[in-house]
Amino acid sequence: MTDAPDICPTLLYKDAKAAVARLTEAFGFTADAVFEDEDGRVMHAELSYGNGTVMLGSKGTGSAFDRAMSGAGPVGVYVRVADVDAHHARAVAAGAEIVMPPTDQDYGARDYMARDAEGNVWSFGTYAPGGAG
Repeated sequence: MTDAPDICPTLLYKDAKAAVARLTEAFGFTADAVFEDEDGRVMHAELSYGNGTVMLGSKGTGSAFDRAMSGAGPVGVYVRVADVDAHHARAVAAGAEIVMPPTDQDYGARDYMARDAEGNVWSFGTYAPGGAG
């Protein structure tokens, strides 16, 4: 694993471009990565402050995370784990609601999503913000 944070809040915004601007200009975050689709919507952004990272994107993209968050609270959490499949197996054995099974992503990471008893979405995977997945 890298020096990247192991836990990252993940947020969706109606206007993620404006959110990136506000977080960087008003609150001093650094935009480490911003990936947009062909329509200019922010699909994924990583903003850092100190040794922490926040990942965010646009609502309404139709991504697996966007779909999972549609009925959830406003924030999800991404937790970096060494062995996604073993972590997933433990979650399943404990009766967790899985909203996306372990999946190899185009960006090189492997992750899965689960919902806790209050409806919050938790993602567990190998992705390291600021580094390789």
